[in-house]
Amino acid sequence: MSLYLWINVLSIAGPLLLSFDKKVHFYTHWKTLIPAILIIGSAFVAWDIYFTDIGVWGFNPEYLSGISFFNLPIEEVMFFFTIPYSCVFIYEVVKAYFPKFRPVRFSYFFSLIFTITCFVLATIHYDNWYTSVALYGAGLVNWIVYFGFTPKWYPYFIVAFLITQIPFLIVNGVLTGVATADPVVWYNPDEIMGFRVLSIPVEDIFYNFLMLFSIVIVHEYLSQLWNQKTKST
Repeated sequence: MSLYLWINVLSIAGPLLLSFDKKVHFYTHWKTLIPAILIIGSAFVAWDIYFTDIGVWGFNPEYLSGISFFNLPIEEVMFFFTIPYSCVFIYEVVKAYFPKFRPVRFSYFFSLIFTITCFVLATIHYDNWYTSVALYGAGLVNWIVYFGFTPKWYPYFIVAFLITQIPFLIVNGVLTGVATADPVVWYNPDEIMGFRVLSIPVEDIFYNFLMLFSIVIVHEYLSQLWNQKTKST
């Protein structure tokens, strides 16, 4: 089994086994989570295909199975489904175990600083493909959703997102070369800012935020529709 495939399997194994926890009942969220992951994950796979085509990033065949989808390793495609599943699991755990912990003021300042940071850095590095797209995307979606709608679940998402940065550092660290002679995923230095956390381009944090936030938005929207439908029957 390839290294990248092992990363996918180990990332989802725990959350999948704990999906039947009596308090979280995560399996009951599958009806809205799976469509959300399929919709957003497919969009990110298309983005990934394009960025790989134009050389923004690429993959080291030494750590792959050799099976491809278009120009993407099958492990990379799986990444957009296994990682979101695990991260949304953490989000639902936060909601279930800490229902009264809603740091509203902290969420406001986090959202404000995050949005400003995204727009400023994306504007400064507008000629870097990965930097500009990931940061403008994350900043714009966050600004529209938080300052336009201020959903009640937003503070839970922020707490969960910050918690996920711990496994994020481990998983992305391995993928970007912190534990291997060469990185599993390499980045074109002309398309990123150059700032790294360990071996991870800082853009990955904003990219991760955009992907997870988009999935939770769809997940929560579908949950609301499902609950309305249930009440009306």
